[in-house]
Amino acid sequence: MEKPVLPKRFCGVEVAEQDLATVHQLVAEFPGLSRRELAATICEVLGWVRPTGSPKVRECTDWLENLDASGLLALPDKQQGRQKGHGILVPRTDQGEPGTPLEGTVRDLAPILIERVVDSSARRLWRELVGRYHYLGHAVPYGAQLRYLVWASKPERAVVGCLQVSSPAWRMAVRDQWIGWDDQTRARNLQRIVCNSRFLILPWVKVRNLASTVLGRIARQIGADWTEQYQVEPFLMETLVDVEHFEGTCYRAAGWTALGVTTGRGRMDREHRKEGLAPKRVFVMPLVEGAPGRLRTAAPPPVWNPVDSGTGTEDACGRPKAGK
Repeated sequence: MEKPVLPKRFCGVEVAEQDLATVHQLVAEFPGLSRRELAATICEVLGWVRPTGSPKVRECTDWLENLDASGLLALPDKQQGRQKGHGILVPRTDQGEPGTPLEGTVRDLAPILIERVVDSSARRLWRELVGRYHYLGHAVPYGAQLRYLVWASKPERAVVGCLQVSSPAWRMAVRDQWIGWDDQTRARNLQRIVCNSRFLILPWVKVRNLASTVLGRIARQIGADWTEQYQVEPFLMETLVDVEHFEGTCYRAAGWTALGVTTGRGRMDREHRKEGLAPKRVFVMPLVEGAPGRLRTAAPPPVWNPVDSGTGTEDACGRPKAGK
């Protein structure tokens, strides 16, 4: 039976045939996800984001439900009272079960490979491993993102970790002071920073120096990968380490610099209204020589527009509108 032809416009933009096929594939492959989670996944895979980088989840959900109501797409039934764990349902498969314990040194596993997640099978594996074994679980990140699986080559090829690099925090006092940013310059060049927003060495992998080796490697790799994907060269990588759970030892060993501790507000709390979040220690890794100076003086990224310095609000298709 042939698949129905979906409407080819989303937010007024023509949708390619390949993207329509991807929508069908994702809906079929993830029947356990809610409609909103499906929409978030589709936005993540197809890059359906606003100029600020935030995914168009609400618009995509409406689009999918209109297709479902028209009989052009079969969405899963709406789910009530579901337990989501850390924010999103993740699969449980044999592939995600604990593997053979690994010990020793990095040399015993070499070469270590850090491979981008680019196909549906790798996406499913990444979601499952992070969802099951990372203390924060899996959640669709804000804005742009690249994901990686870390593989050992010996004694046999096996996944040993996961990484996610995504859009940076809007405002962090210790980082902004270290760079020397004012609000205007930060808004212009914020997207020259990327954030290591998930890092996981699987719990059955007890290999000395593996975490710091991976962190050092991704710092050398992410510049080219991010530029290829988003046409924006990043100058700095940041991460936030929960001081209640971790010391950040592997980041220090990989040459990252600890700048200080956050105030305990959320990453998008521009108006200083939210309190009570756990403070995080901010680590940074320059990706280019003279990173702070370049972040102060560089021209705005040519394609991936920075988060605007005004209200940060847009209409359903990403056009600026009046603030609150």
